[in-house]
Amino acid sequence: MITFNEKTILITGAAGGIGRAAAKKMAALGADVAISDVNLDAVQAVQKEIGASASAYCTDVSDAQSCKQTAAEVAQRYGKIDHLVHCAGIYPEKQVADMTQDDWRRLMSINLDGTFHMCQAVLPYLAENSSIVNLASLAGHRGSHSHAHYSASKGAVSSLSKSLALELAPKTRVNIVSPGIIDTAMASSLMQQKGQALLDATPLKRFGSADEVAGVIMFLCSELASFVNGETIHVNGGLYIV
Repeated sequence: MITFNEKTILITGAAGGIGRAAAKKMAALGADVAISDVNLDAVQAVQKEIGASASAYCTDVSDAQSCKQTAAEVAQRYGKIDHLVHCAGIYPEKQVADMTQDDWRRLMSINLDGTFHMCQAVLPYLAENSSIVNLASLAGHRGSHSHAHYSASKGAVSSLSKSLALELAPKTRVNIVSPGIIDTAMASSLMQQKGQALLDATPLKRFGSADEVAGVIMFLCSELASFVNGETIHVNGGLYIV
């Protein structure tokens, strides 16, 4: 059985669908969850849903100092960080021909730089037998029409995570969860535009849920995955193999 008793888990992007689901599930299994998001009001609402085992933080992952401050405050409150679950990211739509330097740089500053900033920030506070789970995407493996900057960032997140898996072992495991089409607010526009075609191409013939992704995140943080390091788990109903 998975349990997170006496474990502290820092979850970024916790106001979003997957981050919120992970926070609620892990808190229910005994974890102290430090939940952060750039939208403080939204993450405080999630904190109220979870209750006393949650604490909320406002973090702009594109800002290295903001990440360092959050990590330090979490460590000061709980004494350590056992797991980092990094879900923060954005998914804007734009074709390369129309993309500005600002479009490219903003996305990279959040999706890629933000992953680097947050992973680096927690390093001084990670406990023995700790782990990091970074969120990539199906798009980072096969590309995505009108989301080239997003795809590029998620491919880089995967490479960064594998490098961290080499650097941080044996103290800390680092793994990647790579969702496909998940029924969250982030994917709503894509589902509206191409929903039927995506369903037809998915062997399981449905979209995934945030809870299903959260379940894989929980596994990777748990003792059940104690010998899993540097791996990518795809959660896409088989869409990647088609």
